[in-house]
Amino acid sequence: MFDYNEFSKELKELEEKGLLVRIRTLQSPQGAWLTIDGKKVLNLCSNNYLGLAFNEELKKAAIEAIEKWGVGPGAVRTIAGTLEIHELLEKELAEFKKVEATLVLQSGFNANQAVIPAITTAEDAILSDELNHASIIDGVRLSKAKRYVWKHRDAEDLEEKLKQAKAEGSRRLLVITDGVFSMDGDLAPLPEIVEKCEKYDALLMVDDAHGEGVLGSHGRGIVDHFDLHGRVDIEVGTLSKAFGVVGGFVAGKKDLIDYLKQKARPFLFSSSLSPAETGAALAAVRMLKASDELVKKLWDNASYFKTEMQKLGFDTGHSETPITPVMLYDAKLSSQFSKKLFEEGIFAQSIGYPTVPKGKARIRVMISAVHTKEDLDFALGKFKKVGKELGVI
Repeated sequence: MFDYNEFSKELKELEEKGLLVRIRTLQSPQGAWLTIDGKKVLNLCSNNYLGLAFNEELKKAAIEAIEKWGVGPGAVRTIAGTLEIHELLEKELAEFKKVEATLVLQSGFNANQAVIPAITTAEDAILSDELNHASIIDGVRLSKAKRYVWKHRDAEDLEEKLKQAKAEGSRRLLVITDGVFSMDGDLAPLPEIVEKCEKYDALLMVDDAHGEGVLGSHGRGIVDHFDLHGRVDIEVGTLSKAFGVVGGFVAGKKDLIDYLKQKARPFLFSSSLSPAETGAALAAVRMLKASDELVKKLWDNASYFKTEMQKLGFDTGHSETPITPVMLYDAKLSSQFSKKLFEEGIFAQSIGYPTVPKGKARIRVMISAVHTKEDLDFALGKFKKVGKELGVI
């Protein structure tokens, strides 16, 4: 019989190193404030950038979709599971993203796994930023293509890897980068990457999970932010962060989307979004198309919080987005800091290895458009208190 003590031993080791992930159960809906373990706490670690997860318009749209379409699609999209509302979401999402077509999938994670192995073979090369998201890494592992990893945000190193891949006889070159790197909040140097890809005739794929609803006009993402429409081949996005729902999508040329409908395994072999999720996502897209008020509020909040944290003496890394890493470096210290914050009414989780490299532990603060200035001032006061208690500032 298998000895489950092996798992117990490893879990104990993780706890001793301050790396054990403690899963908190929310007893209230997503919002600026939450109830956890019967305690009211300020939420500073959700990806609910625009506060849409409990938005009344989205809730109403989800209910209406259930009433019209039921609770599930009933089959995979290629057999009997494509509802009219799925195609409507894809059409309006494409218009929002300013691309020819989109394909909606179960999650952003699945979207990466849908694209990468579908468009590459053993004759090809994949070139990936060293800090790309786990879903990209896993998608690359599913491909038989040769792998090249280039230094984080280093377009010159990317060029060297492109030269190497060409010289080693690769047929198709696929360059992949996150748009926003979720742990540090820094941006891919997309204009420089685009130039390198065009120079070497490489396909460019950007996973913009943390840029959708955050960057660009009305939250259209990093491609819009840098005004590079038509020069990025594949955009992968998520509906489960700023859009407030769940799901992922691929955006690009119609030929690409038509091809993925024939080849992408998550699309072919797993049912798509429920009617409720699809209806709510459609409402979110329409809301962002109509107004960028929430996006502007998000950035105002982020700028204020980050500036004040730096004034207090905290190291907030090199973030260029509302993601605010409070760098503590030591995993045990970070875990202790998070625990004390919770005692003070702040929900901000510690993040350590393997989510970030060893020696790079931090509290990752996620600012939202639904935070008030009073909320942020409350958080700043508690960070100051705990920071002084633990000798961080």
